[in-house]
Amino acid sequence: MSNGILIACGVAGYLVGAASMARVVVKLFARGRYREGPTELRIDGTDRTMHLATVSASSVSVQLGSRLGFTTYVLDVLKILIPTLVLKHALPGSYAYIAFAGGGMVGHVFPVFHGFKGGRGISTAYAGLLAISGIGFLVCSLGGMLFGLVVMRDVWTAYCAGVWAMIPWVWFTTGDVVLLVYAVFVNIVFMLGMIPETRQWFRIRRENKWNDTTEVMQLSGMGRGLLKMARRFGLVKAPGEEDAADGRRDT
Repeated sequence: MSNGILIACGVAGYLVGAASMARVVVKLFARGRYREGPTELRIDGTDRTMHLATVSASSVSVQLGSRLGFTTYVLDVLKILIPTLVLKHALPGSYAYIAFAGGGMVGHVFPVFHGFKGGRGISTAYAGLLAISGIGFLVCSLGGMLFGLVVMRDVWTAYCAGVWAMIPWVWFTTGDVVLLVYAVFVNIVFMLGMIPETRQWFRIRRENKWNDTTEVMQLSGMGRGLLKMARRFGLVKAPGEEDAADGRRDT
């Protein structure tokens, strides 16, 4: 396959990825109820607030509820997954679908239509992985989450580890150098998009301003989902349970 076709697929992927599904959802279902700009997020059980700079599934979830936030996330996945699968089956044996998925990742994180300020890219990263391996998506996303929550007990790691796991998974299951390069590329774009949250997270940890990671889990829709799961498995306590436990120890 010619390099021209691969470049065309990459450019097409970028343009599709740059389409903001968050803005589409807002226009269709919540016109006038969503405020663009920094989204204020109040942390449960505290008087603290944070600001999310993205217009994304996370900000939609905070302002409009988890249902529309989840809808946005699914649409972000599908906008890359469907064309990628079409290319994979229409052009068997070529890497056109990988070029499209990689371009879509860049477009989602750095969209030309919105001042190069997009989402963090986890939805589009997983869309590409789904096109490569459905089992790989399950192993990496769930395994990364459990590794972060249970082993590292750190929500930033839980959020990122599924994308990191793409690299060893793709290499050890396919041995394909091109797919390995794609997985590394996706991780580079993802971590560039995550710079604001990464700086914030390590500043919080360094300054020790918050008591634990459960408050920071609420900064994104995925983080709140992780928090619910962690509470269900007894890894962290719900708001108020810590105070009740302290009261029982004092009596």
